Amino acid sequence: MSKTETVVRAAHISLLALLAFCGQAQAGDAQPKVSDPHFKIAPGYLEQSDLPNSLVLLGPPPEADTAALARDEEMRKATIPLRDTGRWKLASADADLAFPQAADNFSCAMGVKIDSQQTPRLYAMMQKMLSDFGLSTYGVKNKYNRIRPFVVHNEATCRADQEAILRHDGSYPSGHTAAGWGWALVFAQINPERADALLKRGIEFGQSRVICNAHWQSDVDAGRIMGAATVARLQTDPTFLADLKAAEAEMKAAKAKRTSQMPDCAAEAAALSGQ
Repeated sequence: MSKTETVVRAAHISLLALLAFCGQAQAGDAQPKVSDPHFKIAPGYLEQSDLPNSLVLLGPPPEADTAALARDEEMRKATIPLRDTGRWKLASADADLAFPQAADNFSCAMGVKIDSQQTPRLYAMMQKMLSDFGLSTYGVKNKYNRIRPFVVHNEATCRADQEAILRHDGSYPSGHTAAGWGWALVFAQINPERADALLKRGIEFGQSRVICNAHWQSDVDAGRIMGAATVARLQTDPTFLADLKAAEAEMKAAKAKRTSQMPDCAAEAAALSGQ
């Protein structure tokens, strides 16, 4: 699948998610089993009962001997030449959802460094939204507990330090992708002048999970659905909307000053272009 096809598919998936979002809660109000500590960094905006229901929005992962699983394998094989390249290194950085790295991952696309000094409201929003995006995926994650590609093929990922957790955390859907795509959608609201760059970075953030050998392509596709559905739900939350307005003002001020040192945007651009 070409990059253009991937972009079009991602946009289509997100549109379907926004249209299909029904606001139903995950089955029951009990907190799901959450293996990834990244999704516990800060309390989210939404109560468990207010999260979009992955059990309603998503079907099961691809089964054996299906065209969908064959596509997953083809997409995995297509990324093998990228291992140990600049794109592999970027995928490793994208895998780190801890802060400040998670904010740095989107600073180049934003055109402004996202940090706790220059953009404190946005920085805190990212952490709160991360919990919402991650938790939205665990209904289906826990139901199917899909095995990750690096385990199936007895290979490594781009982050050896995370593999122990990933082995026991369901692959479908991708929580990292839900976060990356959800962040990108919100960032595009905050900084519409950079919307295309931000949405493209959000798409590549998800593709990093396939390149990292941590997720199948169908995991990433489903993660985008949950990220978009969660953003749709956040648009009705008063606290989120107040923070969104404050972040917009904060971003305008930051663009006028541009006092913080940016990450290495040239290296990121080169990695994303395949150079």
